[in-house]
Amino acid sequence: MIRVLIADDEALMRVGIRMILENADDISVVAEAGDGREAAAACRAQDIDVALLDIQMPDRDGIAAAEDIARLSPRTCVVMLTAFGEEESVTRALRAGASGFLLKDTGPAELIRAVQLAAAGEPVLAPRITRQLLERHVDSGRNTEAALRRTGELTPAEQDVLRLLGTGLSNAEIAEQLYLSAGTVKAHISRILTRTGCANRVQAAVLAHDAGLLTGH
Repeated sequence: MIRVLIADDEALMRVGIRMILENADDISVVAEAGDGREAAAACRAQDIDVALLDIQMPDRDGIAAAEDIARLSPRTCVVMLTAFGEEESVTRALRAGASGFLLKDTGPAELIRAVQLAAAGEPVLAPRITRQLLERHVDSGRNTEAALRRTGELTPAEQDVLRLLGTGLSNAEIAEQLYLSAGTVKAHISRILTRTGCANRVQAAVLAHDAGLLTGH
């Protein structure tokens, strides 16, 4: 059973998300929070698999809460809930250790699937703004020299995988592009995370942009 925390300062939003998630047989909403401080405390006190955090919350926002959760409850996967147009805040959240993000108007089936993917360590990236997010905002704070050092030890095959990962492709899409099996791609990504010191594939995607691995960078 996937144990979920919902953190949003709007009670109706929490109720709506809870109703959707509890339709899934393998998901249980075990905690709610109305602000970032409550969210971090709940993750520390309980065994939370996935924390859904609104970015805009009082008493420590979602980004600060993500940092707290990464420190206090590192096993918890943090997924940010965002409105369209908050890409800069999302970038800060990803750098803080969040595993991904979803738009607040995500459909019920997609929301359930996102929680299941997050619990399994897979990426949770809203496809409508993933590429736009990375292209527009990651460059503003990138350190190309440091990123090149971190990616320099990767094999050519791993760099190819990292480059495609940076464009927001899934494991299956990367496998199709490179004519590899999904298992091989997953193994490559595991080694990439270990060698580069990235906590998750979202941070690896940011690193790919920082290192200029994508066409046009």
